Amino acid sequence: MASSATSEPTALEQEQINSAENKLKSLEKLDDDGAGSKFNWFTVRTILTAGAGFFTDSYDIFIINLVAPMLGYVYYPHLNNKIPSDIEGVIKGMTSVGTLFGQLFFGFMGDILGRKIYGFELLIIIIGTINCATSASAVRGVSGIAFLGLWRLVLGFGVGGDYPMSATITSEWSSTGRRGMMMALIFSMQGIGNLAAAIVTLILLAIFKGAINDDVFNLDYVWRLCIGLGAVPAVATIYLRFTMPESPRYAMDVEHDVEAAAAAKGQEVSDELARQYTKVDIKQRSHWAEFRAYFGQWRHFKVLLGTSLSWFLLDIAFYGLGLNNTYILEAIGFSKKGTPFETLWANTVGQIIITCLGSVPGYYLTVIFVERWGRRTIQIMGFSVTTVLFTILASAYYELRDRAMPAFITLFTLAQLFQNFGANCTTFIIPGEVFPTKVRASAHGISAASGKAGAILASFAFNVLVDYGGAPGEHAFLPGTLGIFAGVMFLGLVVTLLWIPESKGLDLSAFEEDYVPPATSVIQNDALSSESVPIENAGKPSEK
Repeated sequence: MASSATSEPTALEQEQINSAENKLKSLEKLDDDGAGSKFNWFTVRTILTAGAGFFTDSYDIFIINLVAPMLGYVYYPHLNNKIPSDIEGVIKGMTSVGTLFGQLFFGFMGDILGRKIYGFELLIIIIGTINCATSASAVRGVSGIAFLGLWRLVLGFGVGGDYPMSATITSEWSSTGRRGMMMALIFSMQGIGNLAAAIVTLILLAIFKGAINDDVFNLDYVWRLCIGLGAVPAVATIYLRFTMPESPRYAMDVEHDVEAAAAAKGQEVSDELARQYTKVDIKQRSHWAEFRAYFGQWRHFKVLLGTSLSWFLLDIAFYGLGLNNTYILEAIGFSKKGTPFETLWANTVGQIIITCLGSVPGYYLTVIFVERWGRRTIQIMGFSVTTVLFTILASAYYELRDRAMPAFITLFTLAQLFQNFGANCTTFIIPGEVFPTKVRASAHGISAASGKAGAILASFAFNVLVDYGGAPGEHAFLPGTLGIFAGVMFLGLVVTLLWIPESKGLDLSAFEEDYVPPATSVIQNDALSSESVPIENAGKPSEK
């Protein structure tokens, strides 16, 4: 029975309202002092701690794009210095396989054990990177390439753990008004890592120029150094990760330890507020039951479906191109040179050009506009523009390549730009915001793992698909592959329109199940305004 606008709330109703208001005020206070609210040591630490991980992730993932041609010269001179496409696909794809499992494992562990496990994934990355760089063959049986694939699987597991952990930690430590910007800034280190991989390769090629021209097998030193140096930034920041305190939101919303939440930021809470929370024993809490109960509701599951499918579709094209830029450069004749050194040098320079003109600016355009335009708007724009660009590249491939090379390079670079100033950044940001704290890391891990499934598909299929209908190395089906990418981007647009909510300007509390939106009018001591949220809906999240 509906109550009148002037009826007094019961004691229980008033207690629920007061409890909700106290919690909101407490969390708002934590948000006001979060990373990004002002530029201080805490902001610098957050950027360094999470950003160095993504720098290393990107470096380690995309360095194989530059190393693979070197492996051809060292291990496959009998095959015209080319790695067989199936073997190359495995080497590139093993990292993505490991990443998928790492994203799922650390995502769920981040919710079960807490964000305090942050740092273990970086330790795995360091171990994997060093062993990749020192991969060697057995006297009989397993080859060095096989061991390289194995250790890239291990490396990928650590890289995978970095996604849900860094996303949730950055999201939960950031202030509401700059949360998207902070997450985009952390993720933008992917672009810097990609650029650094190319620059390091260029420097090492310059150092070993004489040795390579004298004996091409000296590239064996170059590719190992290229990979091994990726461990340096990870080693430099691992201490900061292991000493990162527990997320105040996890302490508040999951453990119900309001004192620990405030202490994480050097604050104190009143005894009255502290008494409102009963600390949760981690042994008595069932994350799986919470997970099933939350996503058993379609209104929540459809959001997870949206974040997962959009990331899956994005990564098919993103990694299909990102891991195979050498194919594009070869196809347009940029990296076809007379000597191994000249070929590798031109390939690396081409990678730097693509990264500087497309990838890196795209990341920072997202940093600039994500809080102004919103996550969903940027994702819609990115999928729309890349659909058009890939369609043009596919339908006019030969005309552009043979008669208008500057136009081809421009369109290809714009495709890279709007992947990063678009869905590549937003698919990382959105799942770190639109789920409650108790399942946030798990949901982000699932979304990221779905993306990595797309990357695996691209890694294993691209190398074979581009040569369909022609001789190996001719890339006869490259225009058709670009057309497939156009279709995939269009599907990503549809998924975004259907199931992706906007999180710009919303406090993370808005996505908690017990969230009570602030009343639209002042609650008087003796009356409850008719514009206030009804008590019977206080425990239900608003439909997103």
